[in-house]
Amino acid sequence: MDIQSLVRELREKIKKQPYGYSGYEGMFNACKLLIREDFAAGLDGLRWLSAQIMACMPVMATTNMAEVGLLFALHKSVLLAAAPYDFDSFLLYVEWNREPSKKFYAPRRKQLKVVVDALQDLSDDKLDLLAISMPPGVGKSTLAIFYMTWLAGKYPDSPILTGSHSNSWVRGAYDECLRIMDANGEYLWHDVFPGVQVSSTNAKDCRIDLGKRKRFESLQFTSIGTGNAGLYRAMQLLYCDDLVSGSEVALSKDRLDKLWGIYTTDLRQRKLGDRCKELHISTRWSVYDVVGRLEMEYGDNDRARFITMPAMDEKDESLWDYPYNLGYSTKTLREQREVMDDVDWRALFMNQPIEREGLLYSTDELRRYFELPDGEPDAIIAVCDTKDRGVDYFVMPVAYQFGPDFYIDGVICDNGNPDIVEPRLVNILVDRGVQLARFESNQAGGRIASSVQEKVKEAGGRCKITTKYTTAQKETKIIVNSPWVKEHCLFKDDSVIKNDKEYRRFMQFLCGWTMVGKNKHDDVPDGMAQLAEFVQSFAMNKVEIVKRPF
Repeated sequence: MDIQSLVRELREKIKKQPYGYSGYEGMFNACKLLIREDFAAGLDGLRWLSAQIMACMPVMATTNMAEVGLLFALHKSVLLAAAPYDFDSFLLYVEWNREPSKKFYAPRRKQLKVVVDALQDLSDDKLDLLAISMPPGVGKSTLAIFYMTWLAGKYPDSPILTGSHSNSWVRGAYDECLRIMDANGEYLWHDVFPGVQVSSTNAKDCRIDLGKRKRFESLQFTSIGTGNAGLYRAMQLLYCDDLVSGSEVALSKDRLDKLWGIYTTDLRQRKLGDRCKELHISTRWSVYDVVGRLEMEYGDNDRARFITMPAMDEKDESLWDYPYNLGYSTKTLREQREVMDDVDWRALFMNQPIEREGLLYSTDELRRYFELPDGEPDAIIAVCDTKDRGVDYFVMPVAYQFGPDFYIDGVICDNGNPDIVEPRLVNILVDRGVQLARFESNQAGGRIASSVQEKVKEAGGRCKITTKYTTAQKETKIIVNSPWVKEHCLFKDDSVIKNDKEYRRFMQFLCGWTMVGKNKHDDVPDGMAQLAEFVQSFAMNKVEIVKRPF
């Protein structure tokens, strides 16, 4: 039997008998042989084996303690075999001897694995440029430091250059790399790369050389704009960490332009050859920061990848609540949001950078209310910006008219599938007693409007639904209707919607639309523009009775 057939047979054995040690041991030995014959297949087998062991050990710990110890030791050997080639295995292995609560990667692996996989693709030459935007304090820079020590061990003769805005960060990264590679320290880096030694260090200039001495050391660190021409070069990787120093720079277009110039004429020019990769890990500040401009330039390039990871999910829950009280709990993030300016919150924690000078709707200029006025409204109307399947949102503001003012008292802002959201549209139209509604009929809108109308009638609702096909350019429509929205529409006060996730999302999308840069979500401002046009169509359709002149 050839080795590949044996590996396939052992995989099936483990799947059928996942709690027996012998199958795992046999698979490990077979993968070590296969990796010499077919490297990719052998490495894939080791990764699969590691995942299987991690999945079965918690169960075995309650049923077969005798073999758990054997499997634990085997897992260490599996990780060591894969670590020189697989970044995920390297991270798990080098911290093997550390206390669980002291480990960096294992408690954060669930959240950081997508980043680790992207870093692996960068190393495997599937990418030339990788930019990762993450909230502050979730471990992005530490992950990059581990990545540099892994690459340096694999390719000690190919210099890696790291640039940052901060001298203190540069020195800290230098010290941390040395700590990870310390043969007498708590990390097992030397097990992974036993033939690679630190040959020289320079604490003043923050340089570390591995293996034979070179003009440009294996690991070099510098702060941007320090006039380092001729002193530093990058052949394996150029890593840029948080080049924007803070809000003072982020709020100045001129200073961001200057920073872009420094990056392009200083750091980027230190790359040698055509195979040097580029990594940016940062917290986003502005659409004009370095990552924002790179995305404008390379966003559609298959060799570039831009990963954005917000602090909270669409359910308003933390995405970074790590074990051992690490990261951010949902409570902590909600409290942080309460004390921060909304634009700063969305840029720093949600990685949705917005230019203040380009905002169409400012939170401060919108009219707000706590309760509806006394008495019956003159009318209750709604509009619906529909969607088919995809990332767009169904948006439906329900407006209560009192004289010239329209109180936006109910909203739907949902990117679920149409078959899930459609019943919600029916319910809000019926429950709110909406009298007239207009649905956008583009794409699936006409079909959805017809279906909702039928179900509203079945539910005893009084709403009459009309449709309108939109031909106007969306951005123009949003801008020209904004004065009417600001003058005639009132939105619930923040204190009222504190626990209303959907209304808060609606307001974030409305107040996040900018006239400069790209807009990820334009459905809410488009929905409000539709409401403006719907209301104004009533006035245009008025019939005036005049006295006959003869």
